[in-house]
Parts: sequence; structure tokens; C-alpha cells
Amino acid sequence: MSLLSDHCRRIAERSRSAAIDLAGVTGERKAGCLRAAAAQIRADIAEILAANRRDLDAAPGFGLSAAAIDRLSLDPKRLESIAAGVEAVALLPDPVGEVIEQTTRPNGLLVRKIRVPLGVVFFIYESRPNVTADAAAVALAAGNAIILRGGKEAAHSSGRIVESIRKAIAASGLPVDCVQLVDTADRDAVGDFLRMDDLIDIVIPRGGETLIRRVCAEARMPVLKHFTGNCHVYVDRAADLAMAGAITVNAKCQRMGVCNAAESLLVHRDVAPDFLPEIAAALSRQGVEVVGDAATRAVVPTAGVASEADYAAEFLGPKISVAVVDSLDAAIDHVNRYGSRHTDSIVTADPLAAERFAARVDTAVVMVNASTRFNDGGELGLGAEIGISTDKLHARGPCGTRELTTYKYVVLGTGQVRS
Repeated sequence: MSLLSDHCRRIAERSRSAAIDLAGVTGERKAGCLRAAAAQIRADIAEILAANRRDLDAAPGFGLSAAAIDRLSLDPKRLESIAAGVEAVALLPDPVGEVIEQTTRPNGLLVRKIRVPLGVVFFIYESRPNVTADAAAVALAAGNAIILRGGKEAAHSSGRIVESIRKAIAASGLPVDCVQLVDTADRDAVGDFLRMDDLIDIVIPRGGETLIRRVCAEARMPVLKHFTGNCHVYVDRAADLAMAGAITVNAKCQRMGVCNAAESLLVHRDVAPDFLPEIAAALSRQGVEVVGDAATRAVVPTAGVASEADYAAEFLGPKISVAVVDSLDAAIDHVNRYGSRHTDSIVTADPLAAERFAARVDTAVVMVNASTRFNDGGELGLGAEIGISTDKLHARGPCGTRELTTYKYVVLGTGQVRS
């Protein structure tokens, strides 16, 4: 075993031990620890901002874009938001210990299905310091130990935030190694952790598609993930067109570089002549390039030609693909063919159309008369999220504290033996 592999294994062993200890901690103590962590982040503002300045000074050397540098940057307002986010997780109900089902067998055995922590989470994520605090808080609240592997571009910021959180954990009497940050930028460390299925229960990659596919290829433990976010808005023949326009612009333009932004617009043929010119003009005012099929271009002459690849693309920027469909079922077929099973929205005043769309579209989150941008843990009432999953096992959609749990059976007897 190499020195690096040995180092990574010691981190994982400490996490496993901490997870076992944390599993029995009450929700009240975990919430108190999170409140202390928020207070500690506020108390350490000068040190955290100084660490962030080191990352910002190094950012040009990593070739970060202006947008990436903005996501990396911290100021007192953003730090307060981070601390408030940790406090928001502390307010969530503790999922651990919930009795999901309970039955009594004819022989008197009491069978309980009880929610328990997953155990050890290996979390790989992009260079955003707020994600460090969010992930640590969600994992701890659900009784899990977490190993954080952030981007090297935010190493100083993430390290200093974790230092504040660990200080609060220690002061609260909880196992301090339930939150650990990988202290090496060596890419081989990721591969080492991905082979430790004897110590790590689940890995959650949050970043670009290349990273996520590498994790899926190498991991020996389950992976909670989504690859891309090719999200759709379908404007039905029964849609309120003013509502449809507002939803489409918000879904596409409110923040373009995120996984729940709309990348594809489908419009029923009956409303296309009225709707498409207006929405194309509205998107153009936002700087969005429209590419579409022949029917789209017939009513929007400025639209470009949409390729097959465009309909499957996650643009993460100012471009959207448009198609005119003949029916609700044609829209459903289009979404199921080209979508990424992330978030898809229907705009309609017809409840039966909404019901059929929701039942037949193969997606993690269906929006009815609402923007795709609401697929977010905070917006859906989960508190801070650790990611969004398009998997069907073990969790789907935004993942908060409940999604970082599993269950076990606890069977209570009075001396029964099997004949």
C-alpha cells in the first residue's frame, strides 16, 4: 500500500468509527451542534475571509472564469448566508429513529422498520465554499460521517470552514471525525477512496459530467448522482400563454448555468403561432439563442436549425432548443427520448393533461404550472441539499437529511423460537 493509500484509509477508518458513535446521538444534540457550528462560523469570519483571499489570489493560476471566481468569493453577507443555512438544517426534524412501519406477527413478534443513518458518505464537489458547510450539516443532521473532497481552487476556504465546524463538534461532545476534509490535492486519492467499500457506504459526486462518470466507473460502493440536467418546459394546448411565457423565461434565464435550468421548450401545435413569436422575442431580450425544428422556424424566422444533438444537450448557457409537437403524448415521448430524467414541467389548465404528463414522463421531478428552477432542496422544503439524484434507487430528486438515511428491521420478541 502506498503512503497516499495508507493516509486515505486512515481517514476512512476514522470516519467509520465516528459514524458508529454518531448513530446513537439524539436529534437534540445534533441540532445543538449545528447551531454551535453556525455560531463558530460567524465568530471566525476574519479567518475564513483571509483563507478565501488566498484562494482568490491563486484563482488566475487555475484559469477560473469570472463566473467561477464569483462562486468562489466570500464576503460577510455570503458567510452569514452560510451560517444561516447551517442553522436551517438544525431546525429540520431528525429522521433517525423514525418508525416507518410496525406490525405484530401472529406469533407475537413485533416487527419495526426503523430509519437509520447510511453511515459514511464520501462527497466530491466543485469549488464552492458554501457547499462545504451545506454538505457537512446535512450529513451530520442525518447521523452520518462525511469525507469531503472539494476542488483545489477552494482548498483554503473549505479547510477553514471545516476547522470551524470541527471546533463546534468537539465542543458539543460529538465525534469530531464525523466531518473530515481530504487534505491532499492528489487526484489518485479519489481512486483510493472509491475502492474502500468496506469503510464507505455511499459516494456523492457533485460537479461536471466527466467527474461523475469517472466516479461511476471506479466506485465499488453505490453512487448517488445525476449526469446532466436537460430539463424541459412543455406548453400544452390548454396553457395560459402569459403564464407559460413567465415560466419559460424564469426556467431558462433566472440562472442559466445550473442543472435545473430549462434547456428545451416544447409547444403544442395549436398554440405555437401565438406563443412562439412572443417567447422567442422575450428570450432574445435575455440574450438567449433559439434553435428549433422546421415548424418553429416557420413562425420564428430568426431561429436557428436545431440538430438532434441540440435536443439532448445541457447548454448551461444562453441557448435553448424548441420543438412543436402535435399532442400531449408527442411531448411526453420527446421528453422521454431526449431528457435526462432531472426536471420537466408542463404548463396547462387541463388537470387531466397534467395528470397524464406527471404519470408518464420518466423524470425525478415533475412541475405543473411552475418553473423547473424549483427542483431544489430549499425550495421544496428539505432544507439544504447535498445534491440532486436522477437515480431510482436509493433516492430520487433533491437529497436532504431523509435521503441520507436507510432503514433496518428491529424485531422484538418474548422468547419465540422458530419451529
